Amino acid sequence: MDLFAQRKIYSVYDITSEIKRSLDKFGILWVQGEISNFKHHSSGHMYFSLKDQRAQMKAAFFRNNNLYLKFRPEDGMEVIVRGRLSVYEPRGDYQMIVEYMEPVGLGSLQLAFDQLKEKLRKEGLFEDLHKIPLPLLPRKVGIITSPTGAAIRDILRILKRRNASLDVLIYPARVQGTGAAEEVVAGIRYLNSRRDIDVIIAGRGGGSIEDLWAFNEEIVARAIYQSELPLISAVGHEVDYTIADFVADMRAPTPSAAAEMVSGAREDLRATVASFGGRLNQAIRRGIERRRLNLERLAHNKAFTVAPNKIRDLQQRFDEGAMRMAQAMRRFCYAIRHRERLIATRLHALDLRRLLDHKKQILAHSRQGLISGTKTCLAAERSRFEVAVGKIDALSPLAILRRGFALCRDAKGIILKNAADVSCGDQVSVTLALGSLECEVKKTNENYELRMTNYELKN
Repeated sequence: MDLFAQRKIYSVYDITSEIKRSLDKFGILWVQGEISNFKHHSSGHMYFSLKDQRAQMKAAFFRNNNLYLKFRPEDGMEVIVRGRLSVYEPRGDYQMIVEYMEPVGLGSLQLAFDQLKEKLRKEGLFEDLHKIPLPLLPRKVGIITSPTGAAIRDILRILKRRNASLDVLIYPARVQGTGAAEEVVAGIRYLNSRRDIDVIIAGRGGGSIEDLWAFNEEIVARAIYQSELPLISAVGHEVDYTIADFVADMRAPTPSAAAEMVSGAREDLRATVASFGGRLNQAIRRGIERRRLNLERLAHNKAFTVAPNKIRDLQQRFDEGAMRMAQAMRRFCYAIRHRERLIATRLHALDLRRLLDHKKQILAHSRQGLISGTKTCLAAERSRFEVAVGKIDALSPLAILRRGFALCRDAKGIILKNAADVSCGDQVSVTLALGSLECEVKKTNENYELRMTNYELKN
């Protein structure tokens, strides 16, 4: 029997295709497992493995199916997926083509909410330093909400009741369903582009987490964070929290509370002013009453009965002092007039011409004596001066030089008195009566003085 003649040879592709057709027979499958080796490709496709304690299988979650996935898959996350079994022919690996995924235990929306909240918190979008304070007295408020919902009716009713002068601009937007987040973002950007808006309210009435999901979208959170106008998030009821509540500059538990926030300042100021006015009136009345009582107490003081008598005494003392001053002035004037008469009498008794002639004679005699004394003193001083000049001239070095003597100095300018102080070849300076000489020593004679002395003795 020829075994080789009966064999049928399959190609790898044939076997892989047969396996693929076999797997297609399983149809739609639901599989639960733990994600591992998760990779989110730049194309948008997701590749990972599903495993349990005894086995694992590869899976692919393509972009057209994961585009609306609310949460972000991670390694170690327990999930339930729906899809079909298939074979990736180039590698011969079988894998599951995932069409739907949900987390095990925790709902996908809640998981997506927690993941986005943590991401934005790490980026600092919830920090208070980024919050813009609400204006005290806004003039115009922009509202982003559904124009047909109950929330806008509540907001307008409260604004009309509390502050009818406040202008309102409504930006109609869907607040749930597909495209709602994009419309809310467009409303935020439009109101920021206007110059007449002071504050923005964005919100809607209550509902399920699915209904409120537009305010949990990342694009809405980032638009709120980038808003240059203060924004109040007024989504749902008091127990409802959205990502927008954490990013917004102020969270209102309800849309009605948001209307109270933007309109309450005027009423609060009015009440505060009224309170201050009442307190001021009371303070004024108490002050007037206190001063009236003080005035009455002072009016009954003994000082008011003693003061008139004291004033009368002081007036009498003033009158007496004025009388004494007048009498003293009269006595002083009388004494002055008496002295004036005495001086006039004495002046009439004097002969002023004779007195002046006598004084002139004395002055002429004194002048003549002063002139004579001055001449005598000058002559004596001139004689003394001439004698002193003669003595000085006799002692002057210039006079000695004029008699034929000379003054000799060495190179350092020191006067030479001894021939031994210089040597042959030294430069000396000789000062004469008229001019000077620069000389060089040719010879020294140290015994010259002795020979001169001997010569003088012989003669």
